[in-house]
Amino acid sequence: MASLFVPSGQGRAQAQVVQQQERQAPGDLAELRKEAERSAKELEDATKALEKRRSDIAASEKQLKTKLAALQELEQKVAVMRQPVSQMAELLYEQPIVADGIVPFLSGTADETTLRALSDVTQIVSVRQQAVEQTSALYKQAEGLAAEAQELRAGNLLAEAQLAAEVDTLRQRSDKIVKSLTAALVKMGIKIDKVGRAALGCNPLRAATANDYPNGLIPKSMLCPLQQKGFSLRADATIAFVSLNEAYRKRFGKNMCVTDAYRSLAEQQSVYYRRPGFAAVPGRSNHGLGLAVDLCGGVERSGSAEFVWMEKNSKRYGWFHPSWAYTGPFEPWHWEYDPKIDSLL
Repeated sequence: MASLFVPSGQGRAQAQVVQQQERQAPGDLAELRKEAERSAKELEDATKALEKRRSDIAASEKQLKTKLAALQELEQKVAVMRQPVSQMAELLYEQPIVADGIVPFLSGTADETTLRALSDVTQIVSVRQQAVEQTSALYKQAEGLAAEAQELRAGNLLAEAQLAAEVDTLRQRSDKIVKSLTAALVKMGIKIDKVGRAALGCNPLRAATANDYPNGLIPKSMLCPLQQKGFSLRADATIAFVSLNEAYRKRFGKNMCVTDAYRSLAEQQSVYYRRPGFAAVPGRSNHGLGLAVDLCGGVERSGSAEFVWMEKNSKRYGWFHPSWAYTGPFEPWHWEYDPKIDSLL
């Protein structure tokens, strides 16, 4: 029975993965991030396929156990059927038909005892022949089951090995892109400590993990520092902000000025009590999600060249000025990052 679990086009798919892995990583920061996210999606899909395949293999293993149990049962039946044949042969050896063997029958002097003995022999031979035929059929059935079981096991192992290799290839490619992205961030001024701990927080593939933490309680290890010292955001927001900052710097000849970014819950409480009406209720601020910044350097003045430039260009990088910040309270300095906007770019 051919294995049902070997994926079609597997070799072609693996070749495509290898080609993607060998493809030179893009140098643009935004494209690097998108490439990392694409590779993460591919890795996620391949991992799900592997899990599905393992689930199929588990079901197949049950099938295999059933076949092996049937095989064992057949072997027991064969052993049982062989036993009377062996006993018959032993009986004939120990108890000949008559004292003079088959001579009386051939000479025509056979008596009733001889004829009865010969009848018994005929019956024994008939039963033996039937047992041999049944045993032969059982052997063939057992051989078929053994072959199916062996092919099923081999197919399972091959399918899992192929998918595991694909997942490993995709993981290596994803790691390579993330390293390239981290290196690009470092070149643009993101400070990473000597053992690279901050780099973990700059991995865009972990950005969604920040959602697992309450507002204002995201661990530092899950945040990525900005070029502006002392400030950090969620990984995807930082990467997009760095790209926005580069465009801003080319236009105005200076980096963007930041007065606030991620705020811990304690910092949110402090701002809320110090500036009533100008800060969200602690635990409800986008600052606590690592998705908002407060800017200075001209952006904080509505109508300024910097502010107008931000209005026209920020959405290209996933950043925007929320509608509420135009009216109540009026906060021209407050800008937010939306992963959904960024994903459309």
